[in-house]
Amino acid sequence: MKLTFLGAAEEVTGSCFRVDTDDCSFLVDCGMFQGGRDADRKNREAIDFDVREIDFVLLTHAHIDHSGLLPRLAMLHYRGPIYCTEATADLLEVMLPDSAHIQEKEAEWEVRHRQRERRHGDPEPAPLYTVHQAIESLKRLRRVRYGEDVQPHPTVRCRFRDAGHILGSAFIEVRVENGGKTRKLLFSGDLGQPGHPLMHDPEATDGADLLVMESTYGNRLHKPMMETLDELAQAMTDTIAVRQGNVVIPAFAVGRTQDLLHLLLKLYREGRVPDMNIVVDSPMALAATRVTLKHLHTLDEESREAMEWLKGSGGKPSIRFVQDVEESIALNQVQSGAVIISASGMCEAGRIKYHLRQNLPRPECAVVIVGFQAGGTLGRRLVEGAERVRLFGDEIPVRARIHTIGGLSAHADQAAMLDWLGRFRSPPQRTFLVHGEKSIALEFREVIAKRLSWSNVNIPAARESFEW
Repeated sequence: MKLTFLGAAEEVTGSCFRVDTDDCSFLVDCGMFQGGRDADRKNREAIDFDVREIDFVLLTHAHIDHSGLLPRLAMLHYRGPIYCTEATADLLEVMLPDSAHIQEKEAEWEVRHRQRERRHGDPEPAPLYTVHQAIESLKRLRRVRYGEDVQPHPTVRCRFRDAGHILGSAFIEVRVENGGKTRKLLFSGDLGQPGHPLMHDPEATDGADLLVMESTYGNRLHKPMMETLDELAQAMTDTIAVRQGNVVIPAFAVGRTQDLLHLLLKLYREGRVPDMNIVVDSPMALAATRVTLKHLHTLDEESREAMEWLKGSGGKPSIRFVQDVEESIALNQVQSGAVIISASGMCEAGRIKYHLRQNLPRPECAVVIVGFQAGGTLGRRLVEGAERVRLFGDEIPVRARIHTIGGLSAHADQAAMLDWLGRFRSPPQRTFLVHGEKSIALEFREVIAKRLSWSNVNIPAARESFEW
């Protein structure tokens, strides 16, 4: 049996792992690389094998860094099934066509940009995949329920368990018969933080023979939720009531946007923030919110109660979803009192870039960063204190206040991951730390060895394979 790390090795994005046995081959996740100058090249080179070799795909959740290359897989003539939870499938019906639309629009912009600069000798820019190809990939989805036994191949059985990260997220237990032996593989996907808004806590598991474990926040602890809410309330009040500016929040359309709406509603109900006009400028976020409401029964009790309160609140706080481009452009005229939540969460694409261009130069405004910012992304540069950033070919001064509120992460922190691992009955024979920057994975490995006395914990490099 062989395990190959096609992505998320010594970095956070591009999750994709290939398993080859004597009888079958399959992928766990097929995610897009995000951030940095090499992201486009990595995405175009990621699937460098014959996709007809792959019997099936298992998908942990809908975030683009785990699912975003599924349309490219289908474009290269993959015709096998893609197994995921029911909520994940509903989200992908929104997210993959939206991702393709962004790819097409950015390719069009690049064509116009090159024409302006008269760079006629360069190859014609092409999208990573098209909307049509994204829609075609959706035909491959096979919906499964949490806890259900699924047999995608005669020698493979798997079970999706609630990871508590976003709607529909799962860690996947895979039992593989190979060479007369049955081994249990466990892929953590992205684990959620216990006590996180909306979601249930991650389920416990009794362990595995081989573990592929995320390490995104393996070197730190998140701030307690009460401190996080205090910071969020302070940023809102200072910007809207005192400075009379706007608050711009880059947020993933799926998961983080719904979390923010829940927390802003909570703060408003408690009288801790002023009246504000909350604008969600993302068609995908609206669609994802509708999917969330469809699966409301899967969320925690506090979230369900908040939805009931909002129905009778008389329209306060004001929450408006923006769909068309004209409405989005009109937000440029809003000078104060607006909380603009827009994608993408790392400021790399989509409408958020226009709102940053409009509000970053204004000292009365604020940008609130509420999620992980991968190295090389615009969001990361803002977090690190950049005084100027480039947007649409122009240098933009950063005069707005930048607030980084880490406690809202949907990823488990070091303590939560150690607690989850500590419930294993025995250490895995082999553990691989992925989905984390190398320095963080190294630190997390040391902590695992010290706290849990686990040995044989590996940090794989990109494209590295292990046989056992």
